[in-house]
Amino acid sequence: MVEEYYNINDLEKLTSIKAHTIRIWEKRYNLLDPKRTDTNIRYYTSEDLKKLLNISILNKNGLKISRIAELKEDEISEKVIELTTRNSDVEDQIQTLIMAMFNLNLQKFEKLLTVSYINRGFEKTYSEIISPFLTKIGFLWQAGTISPVQEHFASYIIRRKMVVAIDGILASYNEKSKHYVLFLPEGEQHEISLLYAYYLLKKNNQHVTYLGTSIPFGSIDELNLFHKYDYLVTTFTSAFSMERIKDYINLISDRFNDQQIIIFGPQIKLYNETLPSNLHKTLEIEDFVKFTTS
Repeated sequence: MVEEYYNINDLEKLTSIKAHTIRIWEKRYNLLDPKRTDTNIRYYTSEDLKKLLNISILNKNGLKISRIAELKEDEISEKVIELTTRNSDVEDQIQTLIMAMFNLNLQKFEKLLTVSYINRGFEKTYSEIISPFLTKIGFLWQAGTISPVQEHFASYIIRRKMVVAIDGILASYNEKSKHYVLFLPEGEQHEISLLYAYYLLKKNNQHVTYLGTSIPFGSIDELNLFHKYDYLVTTFTSAFSMERIKDYINLISDRFNDQQIIIFGPQIKLYNETLPSNLHKTLEIEDFVKFTTS
């Protein structure tokens, strides 16, 4: 069973409500009832987090805290559902996605994404909703407060919708089109950002060979036996050691020394070593777009 607890700073990061405000709401309105450890340190459960996420949405949309405090929990939930189905506020929708993930609410999770696709388009939905959402669930995962079931539930739905978006693009290849190979290193399973790179490349009329997750290096080494690819693209999201990333970078750069390699992801942002001449680091997805379309 996943140990579910947060300190008040965790709640501030996840709900965007100041810790000082949370304490006032506790004292004045009894909205939360934090537990205490044996050493008298206050902590909060996932139920507290869910409640506070809902409260923050209602409060931001004009409902006074004094009024919210009078509502039962099911009444709070009903009002949140009513608001978020007609509200386009980004933070509200991200928080509602988190709630849907916690509760494994398939219908609600899919509906929110679908409405966002219709209103914003696919690319804005990714940059404004999906990417910040994934950052927040990454924090929840590191804190040990969501289960693999909840994380896989959300990732699978997002992945499925991204595959549909990729399949819906009719690329117009020409003599300027390059050929990209996309893959994740062995042990890496987080492919959402790599799928988005696939989407962007195909939209820009580039050839893409997508190999998927956790590809052993020996398998990548076989690529040149079949075709001459222009670019290899990979990403590091999981918490691999910097030494392991350095070894991988040197190995792949040396093995594919006459090809260009693009590497990105949260772990690469932290990598400050000098890069081989044929390896390019992009910090944000916008940088990836600029690099591949220049």
